[in-house]
Amino acid sequence: MASHLQMPVDEQVLLHITHSNLKSFSAEIRFSLQTTVESIKDKLWKKSGTSVDSMRLELYDENGAKVSDLNDNLRPLGFYSPHDGFRVHIIDLDPSSVTSGGWLEDTSLVEKYSISEEAYDKLDGTVRKFKEKLASQNPSILENKLADKYKEDLCANFKVGDRCEVDPGEKRGVVKYIGEAETIAPGFWVGVQYDEPLGKHDGMYVGDYPERDPFEEEEI
Repeated sequence: MASHLQMPVDEQVLLHITHSNLKSFSAEIRFSLQTTVESIKDKLWKKSGTSVDSMRLELYDENGAKVSDLNDNLRPLGFYSPHDGFRVHIIDLDPSSVTSGGWLEDTSLVEKYSISEEAYDKLDGTVRKFKEKLASQNPSILENKLADKYKEDLCANFKVGDRCEVDPGEKRGVVKYIGEAETIAPGFWVGVQYDEPLGKHDGMYVGDYPERDPFEEEEI
């Protein structure tokens, strides 16, 4: 009668990971119970930045109570009897670690690179050089973009609900819409509801941009 050798089942647990220096660091990682503590540290080093030699691990249950320190690098994780939902807390023992001081989380602490206008002008492949080349090939493209930027800046001086007077004609009304209207025409538009029965009385402009009150579009 033939006998069959049954291979051991590789049991795994899903653990929540936190870090002593990185308050926003959080991960859910599945580990084999046969994985050694040293292997776990190596995997967490790649995710957190804390070196294996500077890492101390603590195991907590789902209620936040400490279960044990994972202080024997050669022992398998299963020795400490973790369950799904337990938490492994990384403590970085290196005061000069890359994770200390908030450098990995607070970008305001990072020194910003700056370059002078003169040095930037000497560089090739910059956005400025690209625009200059584009303008030399087709000046009208750059002129249109500058005109659109001017119109956009001009629109920033208005807000919906402002009282206004439209020339020519000295027609007064209320600003009802500000922005682009691609289905009408390129550019930036201000929609005005006149005080008097003037303009488009059906509250539409070429079938688009319905308003509760009639208004007329004026291009900036």
